[in-house]
Amino acid sequence: MTERPKASPVCASQSERSEIVFPADANALGNLFGGRLMQFIDLVGATAASRHARAFTITASMDHLDFVAPVHVGDLLILKSSVNRAFRTSMEIGVRAMVEDFRAQTLRHVSTAYLTYVAVDVNGQPIEVPQIVPETEHQIRRYEDAGHRRELRYAEVQRKRERRSILAPEWHL
Repeated sequence: MTERPKASPVCASQSERSEIVFPADANALGNLFGGRLMQFIDLVGATAASRHARAFTITASMDHLDFVAPVHVGDLLILKSSVNRAFRTSMEIGVRAMVEDFRAQTLRHVSTAYLTYVAVDVNGQPIEVPQIVPETEHQIRRYEDAGHRRELRYAEVQRKRERRSILAPEWHL
């Protein structure tokens, strides 16, 4: 059995991505497609997860995503990701998306998401990840909140599993 990697501070794996929104990214009203925003969120989240795990990671879930405000063609989208908590082989990553008004030098919050990634080896088998070391009050709160969200996710997975077990076979078609 391999030794668990050493713990890392949150700041060691934080990631940021910037995107200019182009017409091909938007709907007929000039608003960024939600699916395109989800793609950007997944990419920046995967970067933080891979940095922390020091390994390949796969997206296990995007179980919470809020679209707070629209993003328009021409906007500068800034996405920031951070490991909220590491478990045995999985990590919860928080992503915050903002639009920067570079003329006014302001940021407008447009989306928040929580994703779970699993670290895997080259054969796709889960591997252990380092624990995360929250250092600020904000990071400690996010760490604790991630534990609560994990409990809720587990309860929901169990509920769905039980529901599927009692459904008639033809329902699965």
